[in-house]
Amino acid sequence: MTVSFADRANAIRALAMDAVEAANSGHPGMPMGMADVATVLFERFLKFDPADPHWADRDRFVLSAGHGSMLLYALLYLSGYARPTLDDIRNFRQVGSPCAGHPENFELAGVECTTGPLGQGVAMAVGMAIAERHLNAAFGDALVDHRTWVIAGDGCLMEGINHEAIGLAGHLKLGRLIVLWDDNNITIDGPTHLSTSEDIPARYAATGWHVVECDGHDEASIASALEAARADDRPSLVRCRTVIGKGAPTKAGTSGSHGSPLGAEEIACAREALGWPYPAFEIPDRVREAWLATGQRAAEPHAGWKERLATHSDRAEFARRMAGDLPADFSLDDYVAGLLAEPKKVATRKASEMALEAINAGVPETIGGSADLTGSNNTKTKALQPLTAEDYSGRYLYYGIREFGMAAAMNGMALHGGVIPYGGTFLVFSDYARPAIRLSALQHARVAYVMTHDSIGLGEDGPTHQPIEHLMSLRLIPNLDVYRPCDTVETAECWALALERKDGPSLLALSRQNLPQLRTEAAENRCARGAYRLRSAETGRQVVLIASGSEVETAVQARDMLEAQGIGADVVSMPCWERFDAQPQSYRDDVLPPGVLRVSIEAGTTMGWERYTGSEGLRFGLDRFGASGPALRLFEHFGLTAAAIVPQILERLKA
Repeated sequence: MTVSFADRANAIRALAMDAVEAANSGHPGMPMGMADVATVLFERFLKFDPADPHWADRDRFVLSAGHGSMLLYALLYLSGYARPTLDDIRNFRQVGSPCAGHPENFELAGVECTTGPLGQGVAMAVGMAIAERHLNAAFGDALVDHRTWVIAGDGCLMEGINHEAIGLAGHLKLGRLIVLWDDNNITIDGPTHLSTSEDIPARYAATGWHVVECDGHDEASIASALEAARADDRPSLVRCRTVIGKGAPTKAGTSGSHGSPLGAEEIACAREALGWPYPAFEIPDRVREAWLATGQRAAEPHAGWKERLATHSDRAEFARRMAGDLPADFSLDDYVAGLLAEPKKVATRKASEMALEAINAGVPETIGGSADLTGSNNTKTKALQPLTAEDYSGRYLYYGIREFGMAAAMNGMALHGGVIPYGGTFLVFSDYARPAIRLSALQHARVAYVMTHDSIGLGEDGPTHQPIEHLMSLRLIPNLDVYRPCDTVETAECWALALERKDGPSLLALSRQNLPQLRTEAAENRCARGAYRLRSAETGRQVVLIASGSEVETAVQARDMLEAQGIGADVVSMPCWERFDAQPQSYRDDVLPPGVLRVSIEAGTTMGWERYTGSEGLRFGLDRFGASGPALRLFEHFGLTAAAIVPQILERLKA
């Protein structure tokens, strides 16, 4: 029996209404308004296989308007993914259900990325489209030939990151990227005319996008627009004119259907208006079977792809990259041995570049970049060529002054798989990128952030550019490894750890000023412990000096002054709090033994260091903004020198 298009789309509407009502929380309007568009997309255009949700050559589908999560959960259930089950959907927004309030990529296969913070889904999709074109250049159409589709709302297109993302996509001519705009003229506050009057299609066209529109409730109109988008070699915006909450008799077309349950009476009337006489959470067999057939549509092309992969000359390399495994023969051991043989006094940003020379030569899947600070971040190595619209095989992206867009695009690249992205800016500008850094951590995205000019040590640019609170605020983000290495060896070790990590992001905070190489003896990767004893007390231990980055040198100088006076002092280098906190208590107690004076030294806020110094310890840093002047002069001015610190330690010991 033929199932009508209306019934197939209304199955989405019904599940959305029922789940939000059962949870007494959620957003029914968007799923109801975009049900027709989503049905056409999944039935006719999207290349996906619920039997293998991680198929490398599947199309990527991003629900940037993540508040409408029930649209995605309904689509996954109806088309035959193992989860969510109907019980999962019944428990929408409840503890333990994979159907979270906003889609979480770690909860359900078929959710490509975590969305909800508006605009970031579009920007991550740009990264996915970049990864697809780059891998296509490496492995050809036989293995990599797919598109990235996005459903975005008015809010996604208003957010500032949208401007950054679409500018980059247009510049790179990412014709495999198609954004479906849910143009329903409604936000939470009411009609969009309350807050905006811009010409959005003109904005997209101005950045090099193809723009087409459709009636978002007419099957033929939708299909025609998607065909036109698929045929164009530019990224496409499809303007889908829709009615939010379509089918709800009194709340359709109003903000009342946006972010609240419709209510039992409205749902009953909606069922009648839609011609959907079935009880809550009931999908008739004939409708479910029609949707399951949609989910099986790509079985044949998927089988053909597997056959091509099986005989492809680069099969092993492709599988390795998509699995996220580093090359079996890759190691930085020889590079570190060279540093130990010939120590270097360089800024850690330069030390990072030196390490990247070895990394990029040995790990072909790295893609570097910078937000218009390449020469300052030292992120481009000699062998890397630009990734451009004319040559997607390049491995370096000039992101322009788009810190937020860069970070979100790197999330998309990492989540797509097959590449390991890293990108740079100044540490103080992590504020611009912070929402995407947070999503890196939440999504377990393998991204490396290269943040240089990490303290007042950057000098004359002054307090607008000198980070104070930034390191500590970044350390507060769960699942983000923040590294602040003190020399060339630690920088290499931190890079090795960042590369090896598959389950989350890493951030390297690096100096502008030159620093001596303090590590001169061979050892295992000591930064892997997060903190370690760099110098041991020669006489009875009375003080433990704890520092990171450029201030480790200051701690060593202070230690030598104390030892000269018969006061035993350890120096503990602490490049990564997160890794140290994960060590066994016995190791932490050995590195930071009780019963001695603990002193922290870091050119940033002192807040937080009491975790390691205790309330009785000393904490040297900056709890105010910096100043403009030469770096050495600034450290003297703010009392961050051994000469200024040692007398205060002696005074505390006497007390």
